[in-house]
Amino acid sequence: MTKDIIILGIESSCDDTSAAVIKNGWLLGQATAGQEVHRNYGGVVPELASRAHEQNILPTVDTAIKRAGINKEDITAIGFTRGPGLMGSLLVGVSFAKGLSVAMGIPLIDVNHLQGHILAHFISEEGKENRHPEFPFLCLLVSGGNSQIVKVDSYKKMEILGQTIDDAAGETIDKCSKFMGLGYPGGPIIDKLARQGNADAFEFSKPLVKGLDYSFSGLKTSLLYFLRDKMKENPDFIEENKCDLAASFEKTVVEVLMKKLTLAVKQTGIKRVAVAGGVSANTKLRQAFIDKRDHSGWDVYIPPFSYTTDNAAMIAMAAYFKYQDADFCPLDLPAYSRVSI
Repeated sequence: MTKDIIILGIESSCDDTSAAVIKNGWLLGQATAGQEVHRNYGGVVPELASRAHEQNILPTVDTAIKRAGINKEDITAIGFTRGPGLMGSLLVGVSFAKGLSVAMGIPLIDVNHLQGHILAHFISEEGKENRHPEFPFLCLLVSGGNSQIVKVDSYKKMEILGQTIDDAAGETIDKCSKFMGLGYPGGPIIDKLARQGNADAFEFSKPLVKGLDYSFSGLKTSLLYFLRDKMKENPDFIEENKCDLAASFEKTVVEVLMKKLTLAVKQTGIKRVAVAGGVSANTKLRQAFIDKRDHSGWDVYIPPFSYTTDNAAMIAMAAYFKYQDADFCPLDLPAYSRVSI
């Protein structure tokens, strides 16, 4: 009889402390503690984030284990986010995972946060559809820090076909939301306003970058100058037009993302296409994937909203794959703040 593989995943790369338990690829329980304090500063403050992680990690892990309905002695191995992310935040999760590994005498598995987002598509949940892509597939990975088109040949073989040469899509959305005085985080705010606006009301410049790479700094600058000029004419311009501004800006971002992804599908011939990362929660981007499924024959994979943000289930899933290859890590392995796929 094959022994069950039960993985405890720990995620602390930014401002969410998350823990999850996966058994043989099935999610048993998860808990996540957010940090509202950063809204007051218009972005994540690293020092405050690491302090909050220190307070949250023990109760979060305890809650996840209880929700999973297991005892901690049942855990087979511990997976943790090694990076990329904020170093102070990462160190809290890394240190906790290492200490628990030593105390329990079980293996430790380091996970690349970006790969975790992609492998979230393989998590199974009771009562859900649980469609998983076959290898190879393409994944549009879009978040606050990354905008990449990744060719996924296996859980451990991933190739970046294109990526942003400056700002990431999520970072651009947050900054432009800040320009307009709409608040932080910008993604959910822009999304909500855009659903009430006219996406054809305004036009913003789109980058001219060769190949499959992205650029969003020009779009950000275009919006900034546009708002500056309009505010000179009418100080209330943003307030009076915020829904149309959000819709037009969102449309531009999605068109830029989808244009390069469509080119990647054409170049590779791979029509199995997934989306992952925080920006994958955006309504217009998700609809763009559905449209490609309906009109271009793509086999699309859109994550549940709970897997779009940083979460420990994706870390546990990635660790589950690595466990089957006995791909463990030593206790002296350091965290890293920057790394690619």
